[in-house]
Amino acid sequence: MTQQKIMVCGAGIAGMACALGLAKKAFTVEVLAPEMSRQPPRHDEYHPRVYAISGSSQNFLASLGIWDLMDATRLTPVQAMEIYGDGGGRLALDAWQDARHTLAWIVESGEMERALRQALKVYGVRWHDDQLASRDGEQVHTVSGKTLNAQLLVGADGAKSTVRRVAEIWHDFKAYGDSGLVTHLTTELPHQGVALQWFTGDAVVALLPMPDTDEGPQVSLVWSGPTEQIAELMALSDEDKAQRLQQWLMGVTQGRLGNVCVRSKMFAFPLTFERTGMVAEGVALVGDAAHRVHPLAGQGLNLGLGDVEELIRVLAAKPVHQSVGALPVLERYKRRRAEPIAAMRTVTDSLHSLFMAQQAPVAWARNAGMSIINQLPFIKRRLIANAAGDKFFPL
Repeated sequence: MTQQKIMVCGAGIAGMACALGLAKKAFTVEVLAPEMSRQPPRHDEYHPRVYAISGSSQNFLASLGIWDLMDATRLTPVQAMEIYGDGGGRLALDAWQDARHTLAWIVESGEMERALRQALKVYGVRWHDDQLASRDGEQVHTVSGKTLNAQLLVGADGAKSTVRRVAEIWHDFKAYGDSGLVTHLTTELPHQGVALQWFTGDAVVALLPMPDTDEGPQVSLVWSGPTEQIAELMALSDEDKAQRLQQWLMGVTQGRLGNVCVRSKMFAFPLTFERTGMVAEGVALVGDAAHRVHPLAGQGLNLGLGDVEELIRVLAAKPVHQSVGALPVLERYKRRRAEPIAAMRTVTDSLHSLFMAQQAPVAWARNAGMSIINQLPFIKRRLIANAAGDKFFPL
C-alpha cells in the first residue's frame, strides 16, 4: 500500500499532541491550522488559561517528550484538594491517602503549546498556515485555495469544529445557562499545593495553585456561575471588576487564603454540554471538537488527551491492509472512547444538577454526603484515583 497521509486540523494542545504522537509512530502527518507565535513566557507573566493535568495525561505527555521540555519552575503539583459545600459539607483529599506524590499538575496552556510546537519542528512535521474550507473524499480544500490530500482528517479544531461540519458528523448541544470566568490572583496566604473548590448553590469556584510571583503566592481562579452575573461583572471597568470580584471571593472563601488581589486580565466564556458522532469515513474528532463537559471537574483537556492517545494506539495497531481512514478502524477508536467519555459526561452533568438544586432536602443531602465520604478512606482512594486519571471508578 502506498504511503498514507494524516492531516491534523487544529493548533491547540490536543491537535499538536496528536500530530507529534503520530509522527513518533512514523506516520506521515501534517498540520493544517493558522500558525501562531509561541514565545517563551516572561518572568511573572502567566498564560490566562491553565489546566489540571492528571497523572495519566502527564505520563502521555512524558512519552511524547513534552514534559521535560516545559519549564519545571512553571509546573505546580497539586498535593491535596479541599471541596466545600454550600451548607457546611467538606471533603478533603490528599495524595498520600492513596500512596501518591501528587493528585495532578497545574500547567499553563501556553507552556504546553510552546513545548509541543518546538517538538513538531524537531520532528519536521509539515505545517500548513491555512484553514480548512471543504473536503471532497481524500481531497482537502483550504481557505487560501490550496488542495491537499489526506487519507485521514483529524478534527482537533475546537468546539466550533469546521472538520465536524464539513464531514457532517452529528452534534448534540446543550447550553447550561452558565458562563466561566478565569483570572489569576495574588493571595495573602500560601496555597501549599492545595486545590480549593466551593459549591455555592448557583456557582462553582475553584482556586488552583500556581507558582509564586514577586507579588506573593498565586492561584488561578476558575468561576462557573450564572451568565447574567458574570456578564454584569465583565461590563464594569477593570478597576471596578477587580474590586467587586475580590470582595465576592472573600465572602465565598471565608478568607481561606486571606485577602486576594486580581493580578491578570479576566476572560469569560459560555459553558456547554456537547457530544458528537466522533467519526466518519476518513474523519476522526478529538478533544472539544468531539465532546465538551462542564469544567467543574477540570477534566476537559484530560479527556481530549485520552482521545489522542487512543486514536494513536488504534492506528498503530491496525492491520497493514486497512487505510488509516477506513471506517471500521475509526469505529474501533470510537468504541474504546465511549465508556470514559460517557462516564465523565454523566459525572459532571450530574454534579452540576445536584449542586445547583435549591430544594432544602437536596441541599442537606449533598452536604451530609460530602461529610460522610470524608470519613470513608476506601471511597476517598477511589476519588483520588479518578482525579489522577488512572481509572474511572463509579461510586
